Amino acid sequence: MPLLARSVQTPLHIDVRRGAVADLGRILADGRISSGGDVAVVVGPGQGEKIAELIRPTLGSADVFTAAGGTLDAAMELGAKLRARSYDAVVAIGGGKTVDTAKYAATRYALPMVSVATSLANDGIASPVASLVNDNIKGSYGVHIPIAVIVDLDFVENGPDRVNRAGIGDVISNISALADWELGREVRGEPIDGLAASLSRMGAEAMLTMPGDMTDDAFVTILAEALISSGLAMAVSGSSRPCSGGCHEIIHATDTLFPDTASHGELAGLGALFCTFLRGDERRFGQMAACLERHQLPRTPADVGLSDDQFAEVIEFAPRTRPDRYTIIEHLAMTPDEIRRKLADYADAVAHR
Repeated sequence: MPLLARSVQTPLHIDVRRGAVADLGRILADGRISSGGDVAVVVGPGQGEKIAELIRPTLGSADVFTAAGGTLDAAMELGAKLRARSYDAVVAIGGGKTVDTAKYAATRYALPMVSVATSLANDGIASPVASLVNDNIKGSYGVHIPIAVIVDLDFVENGPDRVNRAGIGDVISNISALADWELGREVRGEPIDGLAASLSRMGAEAMLTMPGDMTDDAFVTILAEALISSGLAMAVSGSSRPCSGGCHEIIHATDTLFPDTASHGELAGLGALFCTFLRGDERRFGQMAACLERHQLPRTPADVGLSDDQFAEVIEFAPRTRPDRYTIIEHLAMTPDEIRRKLADYADAVAHR
């Protein structure tokens, strides 16, 4: 992934509550976001289109574009549409694919971008990274962080429960990513940004112990804020390192070898749990396994429809997805036979936790 431009830029506006979308017109009136009111609204299929219709009276002369697919080609196509007119800002309304597509297109033409999340599946709602598919391989691209982030709990509540729960897996994977970052410092002298690490860790620790579930507004608010904090951590560090280690190598390897296996957040939680097992951190392993079980998230390869042999193939392939990154997977440098033995031990540890 390209190195992100190091910046302590933070969104001008963060709003997580019920009814937040109703204030979108007022937010866009901020001259730092839209000086002339010429706004491009990018929506995804489903709730995005419905929300755009609901708020159209507050958007003035905004043009509405539909973006689907979450591909680099879709982002380039959207960028060409944005270039056709002089827009002040881009507003993306939808899930992760829609937001990432809009982030890339807006960055390409130096337009401020507002993220209006309709789901809490991953930390892309506020991160300086766009995950897009190019030539059937999902890659991560450095982009500008959204200038405003809005999470309306009314719309999140209407989204698929499994999609929203996946965000829990993405948040707690930060714990594994930070352990890999520390390993990189110990072995390779890699510098660590303390502020970025703190932003990443706070949300993850909250998710591990926070009571409640996706039916509880307090819990959902903490999840949304944790995902936003993850995005800020990446912006501060100028890298995805605070939130992406061996856990995310496993995500990208799975997406490459076995597409459409599971969502980003589901694979993040599974990958983080396996990497934590590899480190031999029994306390963290127990905490993470309990959290994933409590929220009905995958803990074993079988939970996402992969056989042990397929998951072993994923682990063997994982380091190729981030050649510049040092994680517990690179550190152990396991042979295929060693991976299979570790997987057997891992299955036993999960079963008897």
